Amino acid sequence: MSNQRARPVSGGAATDGGPEGWMAQRRSGVAVGTIRDFVTDQPIEYSAFFRAEFARVLRTIELMLRDHGRAEEITQDAFVQLLLNWPKVSRYERPDAWVRRVAIRLATRSARRERLFALLRLDVAEPATAPGSHHDLPAAIRRLSMSQRAAIVLHYYEDRPVSDIAAILGCAEPTARVHLHRGRRRLAELLGEADDAA
Repeated sequence: MSNQRARPVSGGAATDGGPEGWMAQRRSGVAVGTIRDFVTDQPIEYSAFFRAEFARVLRTIELMLRDHGRAEEITQDAFVQLLLNWPKVSRYERPDAWVRRVAIRLATRSARRERLFALLRLDVAEPATAPGSHHDLPAAIRRLSMSQRAAIVLHYYEDRPVSDIAAILGCAEPTARVHLHRGRRRLAELLGEADDAA
């Protein structure tokens, strides 16, 4: 793996090689390129983990939020938190579960803020019987609670068993099963299908 430092940002400023500097540049609005450039300056183990997991975590968060830009920002923030805690988290049995849990929590907070802003703007939520939405699965998923949404996406899109979902969400397996069951039942209602689940 290349040991080259991250490429300079626009305007000639370079990253300082540390996550705090990268986050400060993001907050100040400086274009840093991509987080992938930043990762080249990090420990080999973290870089390999990032390259293996980033796209998968991003896909999960994007499926939850249906907003690529916001999902990418949240996923980047989760991986920065992982980097800051890498010496400890890298020794965990499931660092992939740790970073997904962080990303899902960030996505949940973001969705809550968005709902609050919508209420403050007096936005009207889309009606359950909106024309053309009867079989719109992504729109139906967005109407689930965040816990149900995360469980559904992790189970059906990432093909993860209940034990993994519980580890990622930081809950007991019976709780993860409840999220899945209620999510499936709610999706069936939203899509106008009979819920045959026991």
